[in-house]
Formats: sequence, C-alpha cells, structure tokens
Amino acid sequence: MAAFDLEEQEQISQIKGWWEQFGTLVTGVAVAAAIASVGWQGWQWYQGKQSAEASALYGVLQKAASEKNAQKAREAAGTLLEKYNGTAYADMAALLSAKVQAEAGDLKNARVPLAWAASNASDPALRELARLRLATVMFDDKAYDEALAQLQAPTDESLTARFADLKGDILLAQGKREEARAAYKAVVSALEKATKSESAALREIAQAKLDAVGGAQ
Repeated sequence: MAAFDLEEQEQISQIKGWWEQFGTLVTGVAVAAAIASVGWQGWQWYQGKQSAEASALYGVLQKAASEKNAQKAREAAGTLLEKYNGTAYADMAALLSAKVQAEAGDLKNARVPLAWAASNASDPALRELARLRLATVMFDDKAYDEALAQLQAPTDESLTARFADLKGDILLAQGKREEARAAYKAVVSALEKATKSESAALREIAQAKLDAVGGAQ
C-alpha cells in the first residue's frame, strides 16, 4: 500500500512538473481555439445576415426594374454596392441597374455600376462582361476613345468575338475602315466553326459588316 502511495505521489509530481513547464502554453492554445471558434461562428452569422439583407434589397431592385423605375433601381443598387459589396447580389445588381438606366436613356448613370463591376465583381467572367457592356454604353454615348480603352483582349475566350465585333463598330464610327475590317475579320475567323445559334448569328452579322466595308481583303 505504501509502495502504491509512493508511486502515485511520483506520478503527481511528474504531472505537476509537466504542467509547470507546458501549462501556460496549453492554456493559451485552448483559449485561442475557443476564441477562434467563437470568431468563426460570429463570422458565419454575419455572412448569413449580410446575404439575407442583400437578397431582400436585390428583390427591391428587381421590382423596380420590372416597373422601369430607374431612380428606385439606382438607389437600391447603390446601397448594395456600398454596404453589401462582398456578396454576389452586388455583382448582379450592378448589371441589372445599368440595364435599367440604359433603357431609360440615362447613359451616364448606366456607366457607374458597370465601372464598379468591371473592377470589383468577384467573378472574373462577370468583370469581363461588365467591361463589354461598359464599352457598349460608352459607344452609344459617342465616347469612342473611352469605349476602345475598355476593349483590351478579354481573358475569357468566349467573349473574344463579341469584343472584336464591338471594336469594329467603334472603329467604323470613327471612320477607320481598315481597322474596322480587321476587327470584323477577326470575329468571322474566331467563329468559323461555331455551332451554337447565338455564335453563328454573330458570325453572320460580322460577315455582313465585313462585306460592307470591302470584304476580307
């Protein structure tokens, strides 16, 4: 019995020694883990709250768009871009609001959300699409040089032909027929083997434009 007590005391002494050496570290790790867990849960809650609020606001924007209420759409989109810019709803709001403004003939205000999306949208493909639409609005506003500046070759190959087609239109509007011809030729070449109806239609349109400016000379 005495031997057992002695062994037990020795184990207790070892535990005490280990705790004196590593206790502070263990406590610190435990506290850090607890804080991290609470922080993660808090972040998840915040993200859920942001998403829910952004979703509701996007619904307001959609309703304004269906009613062709450009001012209300602009205000809803502005709030989304300012307060909920980390959500996917902000990206979609930028494109939808720009569409409403453009259809209302307000090209200046159509530019604002598109410029935001071209620089800040979370999806790279959406940034490229926003850039294309921004160039289109600038073209409609006769800001030709600004529009061309937006049409640097896209990284998304699916948009290459559409970029080139718009570039051709802008160049032709500037009286640069040779450069426009090269742009239209690039569209036709890029879509030479296109099978999708939309791509085939764009190829036919580009071919008609190419023929109108002298063909593929």
